Amino acid sequence: MKDDTATTTELIQNQHQKGNQEMCRATEVVSTVERVVDMSSPVMSQDELNLIPPLNFAMVDNGIFRSGFPDSANFSFLQTLRLRSIIYLCPEPYPEANNEFLKSNGIKLFQFGIEGYKEPFVNIPQDTIREALKTLLDVRNHPVLIHCKRGKHRTGCLVGCLRKLQRWCLSSIFDEYQRFAAAKARVSDQRFMELFDVSSLKHLPMSFSCLKR
Repeated sequence: MKDDTATTTELIQNQHQKGNQEMCRATEVVSTVERVVDMSSPVMSQDELNLIPPLNFAMVDNGIFRSGFPDSANFSFLQTLRLRSIIYLCPEPYPEANNEFLKSNGIKLFQFGIEGYKEPFVNIPQDTIREALKTLLDVRNHPVLIHCKRGKHRTGCLVGCLRKLQRWCLSSIFDEYQRFAAAKARVSDQRFMELFDVSSLKHLPMSFSCLKR
């Protein structure tokens, strides 16, 4: 009888010890998991969460950016670019809120008003694009943001003409234009870029990364 009692007592003690060991192992696993989660989930600051780029934003080259029309939600992001100037390709007056942003950040506005026509009545003025290119090529205006309404057609044409100066082949110029214009790509825009004469601008200095080969 004593032997039976002793055996039962030992069994209970062994199970109790085994249970404690399992709890210890479980605690170690939980602690490890908690550490992994903490390391893989960095906390973003409120300022970082507020950095919202404008529609169709992209870098064109060193010191040159493109986008659609920026609004107040994009101002914090634009501040990180440290812009010196903006090339605005629409004829409409610049909104007061945007003007205030430019003044408070010392950004100069260059406006080249091009009407937003729809095909088949597209009339892109070559002289206006040429003057905009001169402003764009002047590194004293960099960093610079080019934008129209959606950052597709007028902005795409100006960037495409810049690419001709950078000696891009037409297929690459059209491919870049189509990536931003997507289903709204216009044959007339691509025809304009193909026929645009850059010879009068070749004497202007350029110092972009794409040219350093």
